[in-house]
Amino acid sequence: MNEKTAQWLVWDRQHCWHPFTNQLDWCDPSFEPLIIERGQGVWLWDSEGRKYFDGNSSIWTNIHGHSHPHINAAMKAQIEEISHSSFLGFGNARASELAAALCDFFPSNTLERVFFSDDGSTAVECAVKMALQYRMQSGKPQRTKLVAFANAYHGDTMGAASLGGVSLFFERFRKFGMDVSFVRNLDELYLLDNTTISAVVIEPLIQGVNQMHLWPTGMLKQLRNWCNAKDVHLILDEVMTGFGRSGTMFACEQEDVIPDFLCLAKGLTGGYLPLAATMTTDAIYRAFLGSENTFYYGHSYTANPLGCAAALANLQLFKTENTLADIRAKSDEFGKLLEDNFSRHVIRRCGMMSGIEVRQNNGSPYAASEQVGARICYAARNHGLLTRPIRDTIVLMPPLCSTIEELRYAVNALSAAMEDVCGA
Repeated sequence: MNEKTAQWLVWDRQHCWHPFTNQLDWCDPSFEPLIIERGQGVWLWDSEGRKYFDGNSSIWTNIHGHSHPHINAAMKAQIEEISHSSFLGFGNARASELAAALCDFFPSNTLERVFFSDDGSTAVECAVKMALQYRMQSGKPQRTKLVAFANAYHGDTMGAASLGGVSLFFERFRKFGMDVSFVRNLDELYLLDNTTISAVVIEPLIQGVNQMHLWPTGMLKQLRNWCNAKDVHLILDEVMTGFGRSGTMFACEQEDVIPDFLCLAKGLTGGYLPLAATMTTDAIYRAFLGSENTFYYGHSYTANPLGCAAALANLQLFKTENTLADIRAKSDEFGKLLEDNFSRHVIRRCGMMSGIEVRQNNGSPYAASEQVGARICYAARNHGLLTRPIRDTIVLMPPLCSTIEELRYAVNALSAAMEDVCGA
């Protein structure tokens, strides 16, 4: 280990607190944390000069690759003008352009308003607060209940955490949150008293943190129809699925669904800067006009010009690099690679999002105490692959710019790591 790496690790272990990380294990002298120093395309290099495939797109954010010259240039140009100014009572050019670009993805008279925030949690938080305040200001104050799905994950701020169905993460905070009912499917939703429901929240097509659980085909369309019939708002959390991951720009397109609120983050800036957007209809927006109805919510860096410039460059690349057309063909090849290499395991995939649930030779799961998923991801480092597990489901969610050869490299690396840990 070089002196530079050693010093960074000393400071990290003395002062840093990492998210979703067992700090006792992290600080164990026998464990070697990686210090990521640079990236190019789908590749990352650590401070020791070792090269890795970015197997989960840097926590599901990277789209066109690290250090893309077009996004780099857009950010440099913006820095020369201004990097940040307040959006509270002021506008800025890049935010105006980005809001218009996002609304252009949808038919007129649907999603026409954009509220910017910082990340996926706050995008969902905004949607929930808007939905509840809208009812208060529209003569239906009894509609105070929210509905979410079992094993859902919508973020970690307190409102978003209220919607989380993963007990390990959220159960201890349940009594502090909002009034939420959890259902496993539409049949259970239909049994609820819909006259008190304000909104239903769902990750369309696939649940990420729930080990890449896929929803049945047509389920989203049925949910939209039910919400229309019962005067319930539909909130779609496309923080993970947005921006091409599913094979279309937004997952809801695949079932011809337009929500009342659409939550976006992660891939919005191509994996460069924190920025989020909550999109909604003009009808909802109009209920907030006037000083007595103002939506009192916002952050210091809301709609910051630098993040908006990165987002605009990201969206431009979808056109100039023909990203969506490439993804449709590439995802089929990706699926074939997974089937060829992991057929004895359980594969769940939607477009370029996949989870491989590792099973024993007899098809049964491993005991949780064995931490097979974590051990495989640790072993994968030796084969030039970085990713994270969800229990014993290994997430493989490559940047959309990955070539077939690069995808093959990632799959082969994961296969080798599985063999190291589990045997043939």
